[in-house]
Amino acid sequence: MQDGSGLRARGGRPAEHGGRHRRLPGRHRHRYYVRLAALTAGAHRRPEQKAAHLRQAAAATLAVTGLALTGGATLHDAVTGPDGAEQAVPTPAALANAEALAERAEAASAAGRSAQRTAAASPAAAPSAPTASPTPDKPSPSPSPGKSAGTATPTSRPAAKAWVDPMPEGRTTSCFGRRWGKLHAGIDLAAASGTRVRAAGAGTVVTAGANYSGYGLSVLIDHGNGFYTHYAHLSRVSVEPGDRVTPGQTVGAEGSTGNSTGPHLHFEVHDGMWNQVDPAAWMAARGVDLGC
Repeated sequence: MQDGSGLRARGGRPAEHGGRHRRLPGRHRHRYYVRLAALTAGAHRRPEQKAAHLRQAAAATLAVTGLALTGGATLHDAVTGPDGAEQAVPTPAALANAEALAERAEAASAAGRSAQRTAAASPAAAPSAPTASPTPDKPSPSPSPGKSAGTATPTSRPAAKAWVDPMPEGRTTSCFGRRWGKLHAGIDLAAASGTRVRAAGAGTVVTAGANYSGYGLSVLIDHGNGFYTHYAHLSRVSVEPGDRVTPGQTVGAEGSTGNSTGPHLHFEVHDGMWNQVDPAAWMAARGVDLGC
């Protein structure tokens, strides 16, 4: 049951039926503050109803509890009712303070609701993307001295040999020296008939063809400084007198022309025209092994 202020009187009886407003002990005062907070939070009331209700509740609470807003002064007067019982009647100052309290509570509640509406209406601020730190530029490699930028480095090639084996496919069948009672003035290299024969070094062709007795088709090359090489018993020649040849260039094909017992290359080295020397030793001094 409630009294006219909306609060239940001690003893359960309403004030108009003999209930007494008395100053409550400290252990019961929190009930009225809890009730006042509940009334303040009533969102279902219209604004004008809620304001009046808040003022009424604040005034009744102050009148019953006898608490002071400031200075610890009592804000009610004790009067004797019709039944001889003492009643607490709020003073004008108590009512004025209660009105001020209710208005402040209403203003605070309105401000809180306004802040909630504003927060609900405002979209959540999107977190700004972190700014990427600039990557330090890598130093560009300096071009190698003597080379222009962007130019591919040519693949290194082994230096061309100044002297080569005249027929590397052949096997050595006879070396320089005495044979059958006379000088064998060169080295014989045997391979399949038609195997190509190469110039042992750079030089100029002196003769090409059947020019010397017993040699068949042959090629004589001048290498300068009085040195010559001679290629005999060929099946054909591939150069002409006066041609400049390079090491490894084809000068003819192996055969069995002239005084020959089978296809082979007869290779000679001359230190001065027709002064034959051992080809194996001479070519070995120039890095070529002929197998003798």
